[in-house]
Amino acid sequence: MIYTSTLAAVVSALAAEAIDNTSKQAWQKLYRPGYAEGGSLESLIRSSGEKGITRMDADCWVYARLHSQLIPRHWNALAAKYSTHRQKKRDAIEALIPLIATPAPRRFLGMAVYTWAIPKLKGVQGKRSTDMIVLEDWFYSMDNWESEGRPESTRRGWRRNIHKVVDEMVKEALAEAEGILRAEGILIEMAA
Repeated sequence: MIYTSTLAAVVSALAAEAIDNTSKQAWQKLYRPGYAEGGSLESLIRSSGEKGITRMDADCWVYARLHSQLIPRHWNALAAKYSTHRQKKRDAIEALIPLIATPAPRRFLGMAVYTWAIPKLKGVQGKRSTDMIVLEDWFYSMDNWESEGRPESTRRGWRRNIHKVVDEMVKEALAEAEGILRAEGILIEMAA
């Protein structure tokens, strides 16, 4: 399994993790003793024989590899932004909130991070029957984020700076993930 980009690998791995299927643990049978001494997903793919490795196996392997190799801040930034698993996304968002320095009140900070991680979807009103997180419309109004009545310009500045911090966390996390995936030999090299 070769991924076209780091983002494609991350999104695919996080989406696979959300699938409720016990067969997704099959990637673990691909483990070979001595892996820590230089084995990689690429070598496992080559040695898997005619059966090969399924996309689900590869995605779950990438998920486990990134989860174990990224620092918690980077893992949580990726999970908050790209996970489709309701509880894991919520847990990642909650883990990021205390890492952000801002003069904004705690409620404002939390709302800003939630709306960054769960952007408003056009045409979707409130909670859906799927496991996908959809916030109520009122959640996206900064008027509900703090009770002091601060000026709109102040609130916009706080939100912009909070979003800038979490965007930077995602950028750093993707750079670290790219290093891990390149070392595993599973990214297509982009031609210049």
